[in-house]
Amino acid sequence: MQRALDETDQRLLDEWQRDFPLCSYPFARIGEALGIGENEVLSRMKDLIGRGMISRIGGTIVPNIVSASTLAAMAVPDARIEEVAAQVSRMSGINHSYLRENHWNLWFVATGPDRAHVDETLARIEAGSGLMVLDLPLVRPFNIDLGFSLSGGLAGQGVRPAPADPAPDPARVRLLEGDRAILQALSTGLEPVARPYEALARRLGREEADVIGRIKAHLDMGVITRLGVIVRHRALGWRSNAMVVWDLAPEITADVGPRLAAVPGVTLCYERRPVEGVWPYRLYNMIHGRSRDEALGVLEEARTTIPELAAAPHAVLFSTRCFKQTGALIKPMKEAAE
Repeated sequence: MQRALDETDQRLLDEWQRDFPLCSYPFARIGEALGIGENEVLSRMKDLIGRGMISRIGGTIVPNIVSASTLAAMAVPDARIEEVAAQVSRMSGINHSYLRENHWNLWFVATGPDRAHVDETLARIEAGSGLMVLDLPLVRPFNIDLGFSLSGGLAGQGVRPAPADPAPDPARVRLLEGDRAILQALSTGLEPVARPYEALARRLGREEADVIGRIKAHLDMGVITRLGVIVRHRALGWRSNAMVVWDLAPEITADVGPRLAAVPGVTLCYERRPVEGVWPYRLYNMIHGRSRDEALGVLEEARTTIPELAAAPHAVLFSTRCFKQTGALIKPMKEAAE
């Protein structure tokens, strides 16, 4: 029988979703803050990872700056869901895949080192399944942080908000040789060992101080949006998760997006390119709730407090199943292991 989560587990999950220590012994630093030893921190982290409550300890990388990604969707007949979902999940670079309540029911994120890799992935999925794939590339992010308090009344309450503009200035981004390998490692996850940066540096043939310095540089540039514990929301009780899509004009989207991102309970918000004649929606937001009513309550709050949304055409796509959740592909597979 699994032990129940206690206050220390809750603090590990809540307080270290960002600002993970950039030092030689980060788990010892966390232990000092929690009043426990380094070994206990590591033991608890490994337990939470093993129970599927933590996806990884690493970074979230802003899309389409040092790599490429797109959101995609397919309308899959019920009888083929298992087959097609398995085909999609096997593809290199698919890092999220969900079944949602809509005619376009299979949704996934395709990532890769460049747009050509993403295009090839989508083409192979179409060819292998015989089904159309909607390609919905990101236009601009309003909040892509997805870090939130698990102890507040709503997802997103009680946690320091993400930067107002999560998109870094491409002119400020300076990639050095070996940076992609570091970013890939953060996207895959650090080892839960006493010196995770030293372990990463040894694997890459570098020095620990150099690796820590490059991670700090990418945090400062905004390439890494946060560094810390990446939780699995469904495993922690947030099972009623809805993607809400809004049919708005571009100029309205630009104005409404930041306000929607600030609504308590809205955990992601961004603009994507619609598909003319097929999928008109431009503004997207995620709501993570512990119940369907809680999630719908957040949606109603958004429609009540943001006048432009009150009568805006929209659709609510609740997630019913998670097929895959992992970090993004930043380097080609053969290089990512180097």
